Amino acid sequence: MRVLAAMSGGVDSAVAAALAVEAGHEVVGVHMALSRNREQFRAGSRGCCSIEDAGDARRAADVLGIPYYVWDLSERFEDTVVADFLSEYEAGRTPNPCVRCNEHIKFEALLDKATALGFDAVATGHYAQVVTREVAVAGPDGEAVTRTVRELHRSPNDAKDQSYVLAVMGQERLARSIFPLGGFASKDEVRAEAERRGLSVSNKPDSYDICFVSDGDTQGFLKARLGARTGEIVDTEGEVLGEHEGAYAFTVGQRKGLSLGRPAADGKPRYVLEVEPVSNRVVVGPAELLTVDRIEGDRSVWLADDVLAAAGWEPAQAGSVPDGAASAQVSGWFDASVQVRAHGAPVPARVRAVVGQADDGAADGARTEVELTGETLRGVAAGQSLVVYQGTRVIGQSTVQRAYRAQRAASAAR
Repeated sequence: MRVLAAMSGGVDSAVAAALAVEAGHEVVGVHMALSRNREQFRAGSRGCCSIEDAGDARRAADVLGIPYYVWDLSERFEDTVVADFLSEYEAGRTPNPCVRCNEHIKFEALLDKATALGFDAVATGHYAQVVTREVAVAGPDGEAVTRTVRELHRSPNDAKDQSYVLAVMGQERLARSIFPLGGFASKDEVRAEAERRGLSVSNKPDSYDICFVSDGDTQGFLKARLGARTGEIVDTEGEVLGEHEGAYAFTVGQRKGLSLGRPAADGKPRYVLEVEPVSNRVVVGPAELLTVDRIEGDRSVWLADDVLAAAGWEPAQAGSVPDGAASAQVSGWFDASVQVRAHGAPVPARVRAVVGQADDGAADGARTEVELTGETLRGVAAGQSLVVYQGTRVIGQSTVQRAYRAQRAASAAR
């Protein structure tokens, strides 16, 4: 099989490429250049796109004896990931750029280009597992036929599991993706593999921060791109408590950086409850008002047709709005767990898929409705990625559109 190995310059992607070679695949390495920003490409950049990274990727490819290329995807990256990051914050939402990078760059631009060049799959250094199993399904004439199902599962390495940011890829792209690190239970095992193979990145530190914010100052980046916009910080009654220089710099659940002149009447800390982009206001209040028990998401992507089918859904219609639909098409509720942060804990829920019309009657695409059945969640913001699991298996992904405050929290505030 011809495999394109995405090589970021880190130890994970280097070992993933090495394992693909060891598995007998015809492997070509490629490094994605994602920015033309001189500051980002300077030596010592904290993200994952520095000059050192490109050099490290080349040296790893040389050790493995595979061809190596650099692909300039900077324009696509700016037009999708960075543009989405800015527009989402400007709209009062909280984006996850790593999710959008996987969606638009690694498993869209990169994978599509690889397919066009004749590659069978793309291998990356993500920590996740693909499980393949055979299932019996009804054929066109009602006879039983066997179908191969590829499932995305969590990595056994809980600390590094990246199934959350991969859930957006969808079934078609999952079928053309390889994650050689899926079985590794710890990063130390991966580093040991790299050292054994003579890869110089074996002890290279992990990248961190948002890759296109080279100094780690997200608020500074937003202000430079969007400009200062003075507005009010108010409580839930509308009383003005202070000022800010841009509502886009705040996110639901935030406590630090409010710079309010006086404490709350009850002496308790105040948190961001809402960001209102039109009025340019930030609403703050007590922690209990951050608690939610229902969530709605849009832009849904499903990776488990069998689970949806068992809940009464017709997967062929997912992701599109029937012409002239008078009402929503809804699956039955099914039990699952949901996760709203990359390293957050999953909580029990019941979930259903919806396509057709939203509650306000407007035409809508594929949506997800969630009711939490055990623990509640706090500080859920519009724009966050919501991932649905059953055990370790990823069922689907949605972008949070709205989070509803728990009734008991609302009652306590009255």
